[in-house]
Amino acid sequence: MNQSILNFADINKTMLPIVGGKGANLGELTKIGGLNVPGGFCITTDVYKAAAQSCGISSLISEITADNTSEISSEIRGRIENAQLPQSVVDEIKVSENTAYAVRSSATSEDLPTASFAGQQDTYLNIIGKDNIINAIKKCLASLFTERAVVYRNQNNFPHDKVSLSVVIQEMVQSEMSGIMFTADPVSGNRKVISIDASFGLGEALVSGLVNSDNYKIYNGRIIAKKVENKEISIVSDKSGGTAVKSINNKNQVLTDEQILELSEIGKKIEAHFDSPQDIEWAFSDGKFYIVQSRPITTLYPTIENKDNKNHIYTCMAHTQMMTDAMKPLGLAFFPLFISGFFMPSAGGRLFLDSSPDLKSKIGRFIWSKAMGVADPYYPSIIDELNKRKDFMKNLAGGKKALSINSYISPLFPFEMFRILIKKDKESANKLSTRSEKYIQNLDKEYSKYVGAEVVDKAEITLKSLQKVMYDYKIMGTIYAGLMAQSWINRKCKKWCGIEKAADVLIQSVDNNVTSNMGLDLLDVADVVREYPEIMKYFESPNNNTFFEDLEKLSGGREVASAIKNYLNKYGVRCTGEIDITRPRFYEQPTDLVPLIMNNISSHEPNYRKTSTDKKLREVEELKSKIISKLSKHRTKKMLERIDLMRPLIGFREFPKFSMIQCYWVIKKAWMREADKLVEKGILENREDVYYLMIDEFRDLIEKGKVDYKIINQRKEEFKAYEKLSPPRVITSEGECFFGTLNVEIPEGALGGLPVSQGVIEGTARVVFKMEDAKMQDGEILVTRFTDPSWTPVFVSISGLVTEVGGQMTHGSVIAREYGIPAVVSVNDATTKIKTGDKIKVDGTLGYVQILK
Repeated sequence: MNQSILNFADINKTMLPIVGGKGANLGELTKIGGLNVPGGFCITTDVYKAAAQSCGISSLISEITADNTSEISSEIRGRIENAQLPQSVVDEIKVSENTAYAVRSSATSEDLPTASFAGQQDTYLNIIGKDNIINAIKKCLASLFTERAVVYRNQNNFPHDKVSLSVVIQEMVQSEMSGIMFTADPVSGNRKVISIDASFGLGEALVSGLVNSDNYKIYNGRIIAKKVENKEISIVSDKSGGTAVKSINNKNQVLTDEQILELSEIGKKIEAHFDSPQDIEWAFSDGKFYIVQSRPITTLYPTIENKDNKNHIYTCMAHTQMMTDAMKPLGLAFFPLFISGFFMPSAGGRLFLDSSPDLKSKIGRFIWSKAMGVADPYYPSIIDELNKRKDFMKNLAGGKKALSINSYISPLFPFEMFRILIKKDKESANKLSTRSEKYIQNLDKEYSKYVGAEVVDKAEITLKSLQKVMYDYKIMGTIYAGLMAQSWINRKCKKWCGIEKAADVLIQSVDNNVTSNMGLDLLDVADVVREYPEIMKYFESPNNNTFFEDLEKLSGGREVASAIKNYLNKYGVRCTGEIDITRPRFYEQPTDLVPLIMNNISSHEPNYRKTSTDKKLREVEELKSKIISKLSKHRTKKMLERIDLMRPLIGFREFPKFSMIQCYWVIKKAWMREADKLVEKGILENREDVYYLMIDEFRDLIEKGKVDYKIINQRKEEFKAYEKLSPPRVITSEGECFFGTLNVEIPEGALGGLPVSQGVIEGTARVVFKMEDAKMQDGEILVTRFTDPSWTPVFVSISGLVTEVGGQMTHGSVIAREYGIPAVVSVNDATTKIKTGDKIKVDGTLGYVQILK
């Protein structure tokens, strides 16, 4: 037999380029002892390539665009279907004229570990006779260019000229029952739950969605759930070939309990062979189970490997840190150094914290629910759901509690907090800001002297000590003094005056908030830019590599360059996703500021910073007057003292994070100097390739001057896959994912969330995924997954805020309150349910979003 046709027994997993994913997997299935796999063979990709060449489709493939997909793909299919298979191939096809076969497409891009491409090509069942089989083969070859397949490859950035197709010819199983088995629950992700769908007749009815099917779930060898449906039809083989629909109206359970458990054991055996969870097509005939296909399940969120025999619960740090995007390997390695002493594994490009020890006891679960609920309101519902997993929770791992993360905060901080409150020390924040600036300046001087591997060693030391700098008892005392003052004002205003959340207004336009000032300062930059039309024209397509050089050549360029450089001297260390050290800072990519500057120019009049600040300060004074009018002289004195203390302190809570990011920039500059040296020596192809190395690997690279690009390229591909994933808030060691629910009373049809900034606004939604794409029109409502401090300049141009993650004290919530913007956070799927241009209502008081039209 030549290379054009291969029997299943001659095929293994290494032969994907010539038999496609389906063919390679069938070859592997035949090697599993005790498995019934219907016999057959593959027409290899050599046949497709020959057919493609003979009918000249290469030029047509290169012409495919989004606009002509239907037309071009139809022409390609027509040419292939009308082509003649080589006579040598036809002669090699050995089939029985009285036996029915399934003819299936097997593309080299399908059934891959990271992308299934399932259902994109055609399958033909119950094909009888050699001539009919040959026609089905040609239709399968042509189906590589069905419109759905072309669109799917476009969406997954898979080149059309890089994919090829094999055809599987397999003896048909005239199944009495058939279905699909997932060796991991495709809904929850639990790797220990097997999920089986079953229906009567051929499996095509189930795969194509024509029938309701039973569903059975098996956990640790026992059936834990059954859903038995009324099966109204089945698909059966037609005697003359092909298939027919048959009415059955059968309400019985398809498989017996014994058969369910037998099939689940087969699934475990197949999963063990492939060493990954599998999506398996099965059939039952004459008392036997047959396996007709197996492919990897590609939709599961990656698991976290643990070496003990205990159960673990991992909390995703992405939601608490307001950065749900995937991080590159170096970013994943850096952040845990700051939170030293705690196991922080990564999965799917996100960091997780092992919270098992905290959740082991009832009191621990109560504390965790309350503490995490402040950062994200979905956590309490997850704790409630975990409490139902009695057997799982009994075997939770112990160890150091994550909530003891505060153990490195000095016990002196409460004394500092009370000192500030009693002494009314309004200057505490200013003093600490000055001290921190000196620390960063000295650190920068220190790092300018480090070279080679010393840079890596010093970075680890700096990051491990940074938590003590950030959580110094004076810093924590100042932050909590501001929060205590805010809490006192809210309580007393409600009790004494009947005014709810008064502090939300009283904290507008406060001092000492490095994040809110970041947005206001960019308004000043916009006022400089708006004076020079030539600059604004250049800003339509600025060049990041020559940005400042280009400005210098234009009228007003020196003034604009000076304004932007002054801004960068304050905030250049920031960027979107700033906890990931690999993300480009404003210093490195100043053009990220351009759309924000242009938004300010188009949305606001000159001198808007002053007018908006004055307006908010008037609102503050008006509310103060209203409050005072309701109070006695004694209470008035107390209230004014607390307000005067709160305003200079409350913004300081943003400062520790800013200090951390400043420290990141000092380290990054030193690391990238070393990366540039490696590029100059020809060791590295690109300076940013170091982002795909771990810390020890970077040290070895500097010392040994060698790099393994196989590892780097593999991690780049993994990162691309991780970018498409939505991280769960919690994942267990069994792989079960929890996203949580939010129980709020909202109008019918509205999207519920957490109210974090009072007020109600109706307006036009703009859905934005990247800060640099936030080209807001005046008064639009920003809808996004999350915001971090780099988004602050966008806030001066919006009338409302909706995010998918967040809590009362996260960035977007704090800045929205200080800017006086109605905001609702933790609105699940907001960016998919709301479209740009929708008219929406944001109720930041009750916590919901309505799509009006």
